[in-house]
Amino acid sequence: MSSNRRFTADTSLVTEFFAAPFRLRTYRRLAYLLLAFPLGLAYFVGITVGGSLGVGLAVTWVGIPILLGTLLAATAVAGLEAKLATHLLGYDVSVPSAFRTKLRREDEGFFDALRRFLSRPTTWTSVGLAFARFAFGVVALCVTVTAVALLFALLAAPFVYDDPTTTMQVGGYVVDTLPEALGVAGLGVLWLFVAANLLDLLAGVGGRLTQGFLAVEG
Repeated sequence: MSSNRRFTADTSLVTEFFAAPFRLRTYRRLAYLLLAFPLGLAYFVGITVGGSLGVGLAVTWVGIPILLGTLLAATAVAGLEAKLATHLLGYDVSVPSAFRTKLRREDEGFFDALRRFLSRPTTWTSVGLAFARFAFGVVALCVTVTAVALLFALLAAPFVYDDPTTTMQVGGYVVDTLPEALGVAGLGVLWLFVAANLLDLLAGVGGRLTQGFLAVEG
C-alpha cells in the first residue's frame, strides 16, 4: 500500500512537471513575475522619496501630512499586491484592513481615526512589503529574462547554426552542423519544462512573501 502511494505521488509530480508549459496558471504566474520589477521600482521610489521628504520637512510640520500620505500609499501598495497574489497566483492574501473598513468612522474624530490607522500592524508591514517587493522584482527580472532568453537561444539553433554572422557555442563547444543544432534545440525543449517549473516556483515565493507581510492582521 505504501509503495502504491509513493508511486502515485511520483507519477503526479512527473505529470505536474511536464504539464507546466501547457497550464494557464503558468502564464498568469509569468505575468506576475513580469510585473514585479516595474511595480517594485515604482514602490521603492515612491516610498523612499515620500519618506525622505516627509522626515526632512517634519520640523516645519509640512512633513507630517507627507509622511501620512506615504503610509497611506504603502497600504495601497499592499492592497494591490494582495489582489495580484489572489488573482494571478490563487493565494488567499488578506487585504489591509484600511481597505476593508472606512479610514474614519462616523462616531470618531480625526485623531482617533489617525491613532487607529497608525496602530494597525499592516500600516507598518506594508512599508516593509513595498521594499521587499522591489528586491523580489530585481530577482524576478533577472531570472525571467535569463530563462526566456536561454530558451529562445536554444530553440533557434537549427535556424542560425549555419549563419556566417553568428557563432553558436554551448560551453566551449561550437555548434556548426545540423545534427548538433537539433541536439541543442532538444535541450531547449527540455529547458522549456525546467524553466516553466522554475518560474512557477519563483512566483510562488513572491506570493508567500506578500502573504507573510500581510498575515499580521486578520
